Amino acid sequence: MSVKERITVSGNNLVEKVKELVHQGNIRRVRLVYEEKALIDIPLSVGAPAAAVVVLVAPLLAALVAIAALVKECTLEIEKIEETDENKD
Repeated sequence: MSVKERITVSGNNLVEKVKELVHQGNIRRVRLVYEEKALIDIPLSVGAPAAAVVVLVAPLLAALVAIAALVKECTLEIEKIEETDENKD
């Protein structure tokens, strides 16, 4: 089961926040929303090593740098995998 949450970040902190989310490992998808329009959608592979995901997402992170330079504030929609009792064992 997945859980969605929205957080607002400034353009200066955008790339660092996305990197932080990637390293958490339980994130399925990150979507960047600006003025209620999805600018970029980053699907992440659950269970893949964080280092591998960062390498695969590197071109998208470059795009995020360009977007961060243009926006003052944006919203990240995060889809997390919720751990159930079955997944914890």
